[in-house]
Amino acid sequence: MSPAQPDGYLAMPAAGEGSPVLVLHPWWGLNDTIKAFCTQLAEAGFAAFAPDLYHGKVTDQIAEAETLSAALDANVGQARAELADAVTFLRQRAGSGASGMAVIGFSLGAFYALDLSVAAPDIIQSVVLFYGTGPGDFSRAKAAYLGHFAEQDEFEPPSSVTGLEEELKRAGRPVTFYRYPDTGHWFCEPDRVQVYNAAAAGLAWDRTLAFLRRSPIP
Repeated sequence: MSPAQPDGYLAMPAAGEGSPVLVLHPWWGLNDTIKAFCTQLAEAGFAAFAPDLYHGKVTDQIAEAETLSAALDANVGQARAELADAVTFLRQRAGSGASGMAVIGFSLGAFYALDLSVAAPDIIQSVVLFYGTGPGDFSRAKAAYLGHFAEQDEFEPPSSVTGLEEELKRAGRPVTFYRYPDTGHWFCEPDRVQVYNAAAAGLAWDRTLAFLRRSPIP
């Protein structure tokens, strides 16, 4: 029996199955931007699922997002359990070829993507980070890592990005981090109109797709 779908948004390719990609939302919650990203992945042939770690709560205000993310971080164990359930669900829903899995994290979600790659090293084979970092011991991880980072980012200083990159390399993990000139945090999210950069977002998408398909990254 297939597991019940956890809270979240599922987008499946026309073929009915595809390589699984877990998408972890930023501190705004599971908004239309993240749902559209999942749909875009499905159109490219992937089975994409974005778990709703806020269970229906969504905001576009920084102060409220800080409150929501702080509440989530205060109960990391529950978040980890929900992510484990999401992994189980997506692996079964993705179809017969779903052995390994990719995880993509946006900002807040990047922390949990990194954490998941350590918690489930035999499942998570690819990690994509959008302007988010996190501490961790990556010696048990088996994934390859791709990162998209803003040149001017008040939330993720260059030292944090470089520190994570070096930590992953020390752990022997394949890692490719890109810094995008003239961009700020959330530059890939079109609903953040003041910082959205269509050219940089398009390039990040192309690089992500190539990475997931294990093609040469442009």
